[in-house]
Amino acid sequence: MEASFQHLTSNFQLPIPLTPARLWHIIGSMFNVIILGIASFLTDVSSEMVYPLLPLYLTSARIGASPAIVGFIEGLAESTASLIRVFSGYWSDRLQQRKPLTILGYSASAIGKALLYLSAAWPLVLAGRLTDRIGKGIRTAPRDALIADSADPEKRGSAFGLHRALDSAGASVGVILAYVFFVSLRDDFTGIFLLSIVPALLGVVALFFVREKLARRAPSHARAEPRVPWWRNLGARWHAMDRKLKLFLVVVFIFALGNSSNQFLLLRAKNQGFDDATVILMYLVFNIIYALASWPAGRLSDRVGRKSLLVLGYSTYGIVYVGFAIANPLQLWGLFATYGIYIALTEGERSSACTRPLWASACCPRRSSPVFSGTRSGRKRPSFLEGRWADWRRSHSGY
Repeated sequence: MEASFQHLTSNFQLPIPLTPARLWHIIGSMFNVIILGIASFLTDVSSEMVYPLLPLYLTSARIGASPAIVGFIEGLAESTASLIRVFSGYWSDRLQQRKPLTILGYSASAIGKALLYLSAAWPLVLAGRLTDRIGKGIRTAPRDALIADSADPEKRGSAFGLHRALDSAGASVGVILAYVFFVSLRDDFTGIFLLSIVPALLGVVALFFVREKLARRAPSHARAEPRVPWWRNLGARWHAMDRKLKLFLVVVFIFALGNSSNQFLLLRAKNQGFDDATVILMYLVFNIIYALASWPAGRLSDRVGRKSLLVLGYSTYGIVYVGFAIANPLQLWGLFATYGIYIALTEGERSSACTRPLWASACCPRRSSPVFSGTRSGRKRPSFLEGRWADWRRSHSGY
């Protein structure tokens, strides 16, 4: 009995107290992650003040666009962002600087909001979405590389989880503001678009506080290896990749090809009989669950592995979309919440999984941004076809 008690007490460790000195150490070690999280928080406040309103705005009497136009705008915007991500990763590696491209990308998103404010027809809405998504494409790979460079390898899951938590918390705040302004301004879409520019600009300002660790350039006489454009020797690089990484990229690419735009989920809710304000609240439920689950999902991935969480997340996605096809209006609330869990399980894990040193070096030696780009390059969503399908469904069954 006494021996058992000694064995238990010998393995018991008191938690390290959170003293002010330890708190400052934690903040210092995660400084860039926190600053990038704040920038994403503010930018997502801006974006989510706008995003749930776009399908409602486009299909309103003022614009009069069909679901096919909604799908065309979203598909073209996301496809452009996917292509830009590849180039931004390459250029951030060539410049050996992540911060300038990150700032440029966040600035483009602010300009996109201004174009939405000026819009009176769907082509200018398309221009605003394109500008916003181009900014997203420019900033994503170098920003993720900054996070990976700023975190210890064994804590990258937590770093990405913390960033995603701040990012999704900003999304929740943005949707709340969208709902409040939508109700108080009495369906004044352009007024909300104007207000959304303010947090977008504040997010750009926050990025100037990021402290990037610049790579030391080798002396000119030591640089024997010439620069090779990213598109050269793609076949050889593909064969040099780790087999598991190739399988991972193929799976993500195939999944992204069939991935639907969230805006069709909002239109689905509206066509189930909910008014515009209630549709915004449903989207808020999605963002709140996403925010609450992001950091725990990142910490869990450090313990159980990225693969298990990705499999669980993709399985959840399939269940959710089957549910949206057959659910009654009341069940849509639960489906939006479950959809938030899917995003929390997968969004940060794809980026975190690609920080494995073996994978990064196999893809592109001494370069990390192209790997991040590859996890998203398949997102050329067939949203226009989805919109045409929605047009047909609406004309035949009221959807």
